[in-house]
Amino acid sequence: MAVEGLSINLATVRQQYDMRQAVEACLKQGIVAIAPWRDQVHKIGLAEAARIVADNKLKVTGLCRGGMFPAADANGRAAAIDDNKRAIDEAAALNADCLVLVVGGLPEGSRDIGHAREMVVDGIAAILPHARGAGIPLAIEPLHPMYAADRACVNTLEQALDICDLLGEGIGVAIDVYHVWWDPKLYEQIARAGAGGRILAHHICDWLVPTTDLLLDRGMMGDGVIDLKGIRAEIEKAGYFGLQEVEIFSQDNWWKRPGEEVLASCIERFRTVC
Repeated sequence: MAVEGLSINLATVRQQYDMRQAVEACLKQGIVAIAPWRDQVHKIGLAEAARIVADNKLKVTGLCRGGMFPAADANGRAAAIDDNKRAIDEAAALNADCLVLVVGGLPEGSRDIGHAREMVVDGIAAILPHARGAGIPLAIEPLHPMYAADRACVNTLEQALDICDLLGEGIGVAIDVYHVWWDPKLYEQIARAGAGGRILAHHICDWLVPTTDLLLDRGMMGDGVIDLKGIRAEIEKAGYFGLQEVEIFSQDNWWKRPGEEVLASCIERFRTVC
């Protein structure tokens, strides 16, 4: 029996399985929705990944990831645009709901975050016609401010939605609770996103206290301080009833456990605390 409402971002079990193995493990536990990463797709080949998705009638809630637009020179920015167009094509081949954008931080040697944000807008604008033509919505994922320098200079839902309003149709947001739970404007901006039809994805995990690694110490839902049910209620109030996608990077805990245990825990916590 399928587990309704749940998707597994395959980063959650990336140390245990390749994409083919992860799908098999998910299906054994009734999970029929996934979100792969591009490196996982490339490892087995795009054609094989698309076949696996189609043969198993999987829902792909997103492809991770595009973005990383800022660069120190024009050649670097052009290379990023080309790579994002390839990512759009890969998302289309997988029939993904969206391409998630982690937009990028400061170029090497730069201290000008305002300029980096301008390059993000320019980069998304450059790929948006290709995305529209492929039928792939672009989902900006604002990241916690601790990543502003190296991963994403778009750090609040409000910033991401301002870009969406500027660029028009075919672009929205991925709301990852790990990155936005702290924002005093969160509920206001969730409502704004819903009113504009901009919510494209809802990612879940938990924020541990203490957090021992800025990237690789996410918690299983219920083990931290995020009001998961409260955020879910606001997202649903805003009109989005899509799947919740578990995305956990956990080098010292969940990545060291058997994959079937991790997936079973995702299901149990999704049902009880999300």
